[in-house]
Amino acid sequence: MSIPKPLVQINQLFILVTVLSGLLITPYILLLPLAVGIFTLITKNNPIILFSKHFLQKAPKEYPQEDKQQQIFNQWIATVCIGLSVIFFSLEITIPAYAFSVMVIIASGLALLGFCIGCTIRYRYMMWRYKRAHASK
Repeated sequence: MSIPKPLVQINQLFILVTVLSGLLITPYILLLPLAVGIFTLITKNNPIILFSKHFLQKAPKEYPQEDKQQQIFNQWIATVCIGLSVIFFSLEITIPAYAFSVMVIIASGLALLGFCIGCTIRYRYMMWRYKRAHASK
């Protein structure tokens, strides 16, 4: 299962803009990417991506593809960080609240530039599991 890269980039831009807006305008805006993230993790369907499909100018398979399972993993990371940020803001513990939001902003910004932090984390985890499974043989 794969997702056209432009749709992944639209989702990354959505996360970047909404989290940045949450820091610059009001933390309540963070509830929007949090809700989208939770919905995505429960249904395995991202509403931003589903909506944006209508604006593709070519057939979805004609675009470079991104792995759907990797995108779900990345969504887990972003949703957890945004959720922690919301919790810390609601408890008025601002330093970790900002820290978790800034981590999401950096990760989504780097992803838009072509470097996927979540991909690196998942790859290292999968290699660790493989080595652990084959070391006992």
